[in-house]
Amino acid sequence: MLTLLRVGSSDYGTFGVLRDGAIPFAVTMEPPWRNNATDVSCIPPGRYTCRRVISPHFGETFEIVVPGREHILFHPGNKLIDTKGCVMVAEEFGGTDMLPIIVSSKRGYSEFMAKQAGQDTFELEIMDIGTR
Repeated sequence: MLTLLRVGSSDYGTFGVLRDGAIPFAVTMEPPWRNNATDVSCIPPGRYTCRRVISPHFGETFEIVVPGREHILFHPGNKLIDTKGCVMVAEEFGGTDMLPIIVSSKRGYSEFMAKQAGQDTFELEIMDIGTR
């Protein structure tokens, strides 16, 4: 099981650390909380099943199965404009206070996918520890 620990959130995004067991290996960025609204909000904290899918835009990836929402994917990206409710994966936080971003997303996303090699599904727990 992977754990996404959300460590901060503002109008500029929701930021987290992705762990495999107790070991952090990537950072994440999602939209801010907007009542779970499609395309503009991060998803609620909780436990989810993730399944391997083929995205027309991102290729092979994993979808987070969220009741009432569709196509919530893990994918590379750096800025809030790069996502519509999905979880972007990268290697580190960057940017400025007025434009926070995540960087080295291709490398971080590749590491994420390598950890899921040979698996068609996995469990994800999302916890808000420093948000809202």
